[in-house]
Amino acid sequence: MSRPVLGAVAMAVGFAFSAAAGAQAMSKDEYKAAKRQAAAAYKAANAACASQSGNARDICKAQASGSDKVAKAELEAKYKPSDKASYKVRVARADADYSVAREKCDDAAGNVKDVCVKEAKAAAVAAKADAKVQKTAAQGSTNSAEARKDARAEKRDADYAVAKEKCDALAGETKNGCIAEAKARFGKS
Repeated sequence: MSRPVLGAVAMAVGFAFSAAAGAQAMSKDEYKAAKRQAAAAYKAANAACASQSGNARDICKAQASGSDKVAKAELEAKYKPSDKASYKVRVARADADYSVAREKCDDAAGNVKDVCVKEAKAAAVAAKADAKVQKTAAQGSTNSAEARKDARAEKRDADYAVAKEKCDALAGETKNGCIAEAKARFGKS
């Protein structure tokens, strides 16, 4: 999807939420109207993908779908505000970004594609881990230190997977040295 189409989707979703901007939560009628506007924005964005072909079309569709899922999550968060709803918005954004990034990886081949996919996955893992930390902190949980520790471990594991995948493009001693360096950098044995 081109940037103008994404901008149109974002604007339509923004208009959908503007009615409730001054209120804590949306009324049921505002919610239904915003839901219809978001559905129309998705249809328009998805229809704009028809003019494209190949992987560009797949990327466009992933962007349209991701924007739709994020808009729905944001709508729910506006309608029924809560820490859980805010968490779902962050997860929807992470999933949408991951979906688009994976589609973009299809333009590559071999190890370059594999690295691209691992990097996309690492970014999604990091975003979801951060969302968990924010949710735990917002709830005032005593487990926020544990959540931060878990998030660091998840991010480190994902980053290690990326580094290891990059090493797979190498051979012999160079590859062995690369893997040893990655293990040392990410605390793996």
